[in-house]
Amino acid sequence: MTVEQVLVFTKYFTSRVSYPPDKRKRQSTFIEALETLDDFKIFYGRYQTNPRICRRCSFKDVVPSEKKSDVNLAVEMITDAYENNFNTALLISADADLTAAVLAIKNLFPNKRIVIAFPPQRFSVELAKHAHAYINIGRANLAKSIFPDEVQKADGFILKCPDEWR
Repeated sequence: MTVEQVLVFTKYFTSRVSYPPDKRKRQSTFIEALETLDDFKIFYGRYQTNPRICRRCSFKDVVPSEKKSDVNLAVEMITDAYENNFNTALLISADADLTAAVLAIKNLFPNKRIVIAFPPQRFSVELAKHAHAYINIGRANLAKSIFPDEVQKADGFILKCPDEWR
């Protein structure tokens, strides 16, 4: 017996990079390309910098970190389960912090399935243990799934793939 599945909607969770400028520009281009997709929504956390001082030389700098993306993702997964927006959710992540959301959905909605897709060279034993199934996304499959070198926006503007990503 073959069960046909249909991708209904994709949700992407990220934070806007604030610096360096070249990284911010590359991310903006990528996000603009994502915005051309149908049945797709971006959810933003925030990018926070935390001060760091070297213990040896007292050099001061800042360390960037992404905040709220995993919480936003967990809330959306549970909300979608509650609103019966999926039978099977495909979670692309290796963040073990999402295990609590996976367990909550399994306990509250026993007919829902959670499949984890681990990005290349990333894995979480805890997520794998609690999901209904998991797969590893290989680099070859990821390479087949990238945007073309040019993406046209609705207004006709052409986005070009940054050279660093080719």
